[in-house]
Amino acid sequence: MNAWLEAPTDAIVEQPESALSELDALEAESVHILREVAAEHDRVALLFSGGKDSAVVLRLAEKAFFPQRLPFTLLHVDTEHNFPEVIEFRDQVVRERGHRLEVRSVGESIRTGRVRLRHPDEPRNPHQSVTLLDAIRELGFTACIGGARRDEEKARAKERIFSFRDEFGQWDPKNQRPELWSLYNGQLNPGENLRVFPISNWTELDVWHYIRREGIELPSIYFAHQREVVRRGAALVPVTSLTPAREGETVEQVTVRFRTVGDITCTAPVESDAADLDAIVRETEHTRLSERGATRLDDQANEAAMELRKRQGYF
Repeated sequence: MNAWLEAPTDAIVEQPESALSELDALEAESVHILREVAAEHDRVALLFSGGKDSAVVLRLAEKAFFPQRLPFTLLHVDTEHNFPEVIEFRDQVVRERGHRLEVRSVGESIRTGRVRLRHPDEPRNPHQSVTLLDAIRELGFTACIGGARRDEEKARAKERIFSFRDEFGQWDPKNQRPELWSLYNGQLNPGENLRVFPISNWTELDVWHYIRREGIELPSIYFAHQREVVRRGAALVPVTSLTPAREGETVEQVTVRFRTVGDITCTAPVESDAADLDAIVRETEHTRLSERGATRLDDQANEAAMELRKRQGYF
């Protein structure tokens, strides 16, 4: 009889001590995806806003190609309505690490007539698609790497890791390629563009665990701080020059933090006293509402809002 048949059952199923942790496995998958993009495309943008997900993707890319220079250009589609703490952090990262950054502005798209607003104070996030597609054409990118995750929102859950856009920059969720056995086909037809989401399989909690493990710096607004807000329905709206209190509203000083960051006009904080990474991890472990569902006012306006924007070219 073969020796392995005579071995105790527990000896057969025993896991090797070198087995990867869940976080290590996610990191390895993401690094593999980033290297696949670099192998198939030589004009690639890494979308970097200074937010937590893009900071994680940047750290993964730095690990994937260390000690060589990052083979991607950082690209930020700036609404000009971003929180100043986030822009300061973005510039600090680029300055300290020596990366290449291209910034294209939705405000400039408005000034040149490429984007027309229905009213001056409407959120600019939905209009990033026009600016992004113009930047792709101008700079010749064939692929853009983003920090979207499937757990964020229903439309995100439909995305492949290699997500194809047609010659008009549009996304058709029914016309995407299969990704069996982690094999990714990045070949493009003329005019097509590719979006790549290397942390698609991560959760918000995975992101925070990784930030804590890697010691990744973030903008201060992700941590608990005092801020003037007004209550509109279930949302806390920060009081700023772009989002002033309305007549009859009461301005409160509340301890809050941001779970996600975007245009000031559509990003709400949550009440929280989580002032460090350990506290944020504990808080995230008990939440049942995704960060976009809890804090992005533009997505709450319509259940299909994100999918409609993605079909038009949003990342």
